[in-house]
Amino acid sequence: MQNIRQHTPLDKILIGADTVLKTLIPGAAEPYRPNPARAEAEQDMTPVERKHAAGLMRINHTGEVCAQALYQGQSVTAKLPEVREQMEEAAREEIDHLAWCEQRIRQLGSRPSLLNPVFYGLSFGIGAAAGAAGDKYSLGFVAATEQQVCQHLESHLQELPSADQKSRVILEQMYIDEEQHADQALNAGGVRFPVPVKMAMKFMSKVMTKSVYRI
Repeated sequence: MQNIRQHTPLDKILIGADTVLKTLIPGAAEPYRPNPARAEAEQDMTPVERKHAAGLMRINHTGEVCAQALYQGQSVTAKLPEVREQMEEAAREEIDHLAWCEQRIRQLGSRPSLLNPVFYGLSFGIGAAAGAAGDKYSLGFVAATEQQVCQHLESHLQELPSADQKSRVILEQMYIDEEQHADQALNAGGVRFPVPVKMAMKFMSKVMTKSVYRI
């Protein structure tokens, strides 16, 4: 039976550094799956509609930057190997969302948020703290975060210009994936967070969305 190679501390540092670079350097993220909007034709939109759509997609892109950081932080401090592996797998799937959102932002004539490094650092720290608190809390945090992301996606699907079908298709696939991540985290033993914690998370999310929409 072939032995599975165990990562050394140096391996983990290099893998983590590679993830940071792929997350924060524009154009560095390579999706594992094809862009779901690749077959959708670009429709005419007014400059105001394009700017609004770009702002919404920029929010979603920064959300994926935060998701990468959260998962990486949690995988560093997760206790059980299977939980750590689940975090790493979810992070790989989120790379698709990261790349798709950036591609769409560029197509709309805009750019990702300049605040992404700040939100990455904050989210990594939060993820590491959640992982250190214990796997059930770490998984519960994933579930609560993904549920919140789904709420944002629902809102953005309603706000998108009707002509922007390319962005819509991307967000619809993201919603399916995020909902699945939330269910997997709960099924793996994650605790359901109380309302006050979720309200605090919602407040922080509002700070992010308001600033990233334009910057």
